[in-house]
Formats: sequence, structure tokens, C-alpha cells
Amino acid sequence: MGKSPRGEFAARKLVQKRKKLRWSSMYYKRKMLRLDVKADPLEGSPMARGIVLEKVGVESKQPNSAIRKCVRTQLIKNGRVITAFLPGDGALNVVDEHDEVVVQGIGGSRGRSMGDIPGVRWEVITVNGVSLNELVYGRKQKPAR
Repeated sequence: MGKSPRGEFAARKLVQKRKKLRWSSMYYKRKMLRLDVKADPLEGSPMARGIVLEKVGVESKQPNSAIRKCVRTQLIKNGRVITAFLPGDGALNVVDEHDEVVVQGIGGSRGRSMGDIPGVRWEVITVNGVSLNELVYGRKQKPAR
């Protein structure tokens, strides 16, 4: 397309042109085709409930050396299995298999993993309806089920 029309009745043409050229933007295209939502285990929602399948330790990336405590979780709404990070000192002792947890995004750039934890995009925020933070600091007890 050449120069933009500039006349008094050019509005329609300008709108059509902008509409067409927006598709050359990768971000616009991915958004309109909903590619990121389709690939997202949470299907675009901010949080999701899941069942803990197993506890796993994930090795942190260089130059750090640690084992980050995570859980493999099966989401209730679509049955997909994701790995979610357990924040806090001793959080792994609070969570058991078959607990119901709520996970949210871990807050990395563009919905990706955070810091030195490779491939982990989610974190646990509640366990059996109680805040994980409260449980870790001992302010609340985990309900017996």
C-alpha cells in the first residue's frame, strides 16, 4: 500500500488500512487467533483448582543451586497436569497428595516461568481452602478431611 489517503472523506479508507496492517503485528495476531489462550492450561482464567498428584523437586537454573519444591497438579476443569511452585519455607510439609489446591500464574514475563525455576509457570496459593501463607506461618491449621 502506498501513502495514506489524507482527504476529507478518507476515514473509511484509513480504518480499513489500519485493520489490515494490524495483522502484521505478532502480538495482535496471536491475540486475535487466541493462540495463547488455547495453549494455556488455565484457559485464560487467573486461577484454577486442582488435585495434587505428587510432590517434586525442581533443580534451579545456573548460577543458583537449589531444589525448588513443586507439586504436580491435575486441574479439575480440564484434567491437564501442570507443575506448580510452593512458595515459603517448609511449604512442602503442609501439602499432601490428593489435597485440593488453587494455583495462579507465578508472575513471570508474558505468562512464562519466573526467576530460576525452569518450566514452572504456576504457584500454589491455597490448600484445602486455606491460604498456603497462613499454613506456612502457622497462623492456621489445615482442615482434617
